[in-house]
Amino acid sequence: MSPILERIRRRTPLGWLQLNHQKGRLLVALAGIAFADVLIFMQLGFQGALYDSNTRLHRSLDTDIVLISPQARNLVNMSTFPRRRLFQAENVSGVAYADPLYTAFANWKNPQTHKETAILVIGFNPNRPAFNLPEVNRYEDEIKLPDRVVFDRASRGEYTQALSQLDQGQTVTTELERRTIYLIGTFRVGASFATDGTLMTSDQNFLRLFPRRKAESVSVGLVRVKPGFDPQQVATILKQTLPNDVLVLTLPEFVEFEKEYWSKNTAIGFVFGLGTAMGFVVGVIIVYQVLSTDVNAHMAEYATFKAMGFRTVYLLGIVFEEAVILAILGFLPGVGASLGLYHLTRNATNLPIVMTVFRATEVLVLTIVMCLISGTIATRRLRSADPAEIF
Repeated sequence: MSPILERIRRRTPLGWLQLNHQKGRLLVALAGIAFADVLIFMQLGFQGALYDSNTRLHRSLDTDIVLISPQARNLVNMSTFPRRRLFQAENVSGVAYADPLYTAFANWKNPQTHKETAILVIGFNPNRPAFNLPEVNRYEDEIKLPDRVVFDRASRGEYTQALSQLDQGQTVTTELERRTIYLIGTFRVGASFATDGTLMTSDQNFLRLFPRRKAESVSVGLVRVKPGFDPQQVATILKQTLPNDVLVLTLPEFVEFEKEYWSKNTAIGFVFGLGTAMGFVVGVIIVYQVLSTDVNAHMAEYATFKAMGFRTVYLLGIVFEEAVILAILGFLPGVGASLGLYHLTRNATNLPIVMTVFRATEVLVLTIVMCLISGTIATRRLRSADPAEIF
């Protein structure tokens, strides 16, 4: 064993002894830190769910390059661009094909409760897969039939009976924009902060459901690259070739486009960031109160140590030892409570709010930093403590 480890092993754990001496105060401190951790966990969880839920459809796209209008804001607020840009794109070297994808929000009647609610409708060319979703692709022939759609079974709302019928192979009938439609199957993507659910169908059915929409006005262009070609290089050529009334993005850039919208162009991204910061500040204040009270209560003992020749660094080490112990012990109930709240929130909202190892590590580090900052503030009086003044 190295001399340093041996020295640490033989060191009297004064920080822990002081905390453990008053168990009531220790429990209150741990409850405060756990509360701050729960605040941080929930804000980070909602923020992660915000980005994850709103980009799941993007990440499910079976494409290499995406064309959108420069006026597009996000997937549910897509402006349109001329379809002839897709034909122009197909003339570019390296492009295998370019297909249109149409999106629109519509009111539909919940087939179980018969109440109207908003839902995202997506239409695409069923002759080529638009999504990496086998549950959707298996219905590529059926959705060519009039008014046939597939339904996202992870949509937010009461759909238990309708899903049970679909699982038994039955067709469920309902209305969308006052037109009768037939649910013939399901897939799973999930609700998001922007939409409660999604319907997918063929491009021809989409145009039937939305007669005011024109086939020439495309929401998203899906560009497939030929084998052996680099999507990034083909995207660069497309940017140089196509007019500026269309925006060329690779698929990862399309995902970032959506994330950027939610983080920079909406209040909700800022609110979650502010909530995380507030949880951190609350934690600093709580731990500071605990450590400051402890320092004041033991000022006579600290002064005695100084009079005996112990250096200030040694005394500061005791306070920081208390801070680290509080951080670790307070983190454990915080992460436990957050796991339960994540479970409740996920079941109530269908949002993908999950605990990850990265997030748990991130909050643990934040908690330790939070407690060390509090310890630094709390030791200001200890540094200036003079044994002569106290005795």
